[in-house]
Amino acid sequence: MPTRAKYRKKSSNYITAVRLDLDTDGFTYNKWGAAQVCKRGDWLANNQGEVYTIDAQSFAASYKEVSPGRYFKSAPVWAAIADKAGCIPTREGETYYHAGDYLVDNDAEGADRYAVSRDKFEAMYEPAEES
Repeated sequence: MPTRAKYRKKSSNYITAVRLDLDTDGFTYNKWGAAQVCKRGDWLANNQGEVYTIDAQSFAASYKEVSPGRYFKSAPVWAAIADKAGCIPTREGETYYHAGDYLVDNDAEGADRYAVSRDKFEAMYEPAEES
């Protein structure tokens, strides 16, 4: 595994999100090369035109509301550039990635993973200053 570094979301990056707080078993959809599962209580997010779901536990630990329906990812992430293509399990399913994409962890232990293309990651994140 390549060496990970700590990043934070750039202050200009917000998402629009709605919690799936309905009497439902959720739904399955295809994204990132595999089936994804949205459960009751998860969040349906629009991140600059890209729509996907976010696990409820991950959302609660990572996002802060800035106005009704708008959220900012306030928690840091740990990321490394993938040296080869592959697939990683996520809380919603699994994600296929290419060499050069970022492998991102929402926690320092690596228990909440996903992948992001290099262009998108570098547009949304910046290195976090250590405190």
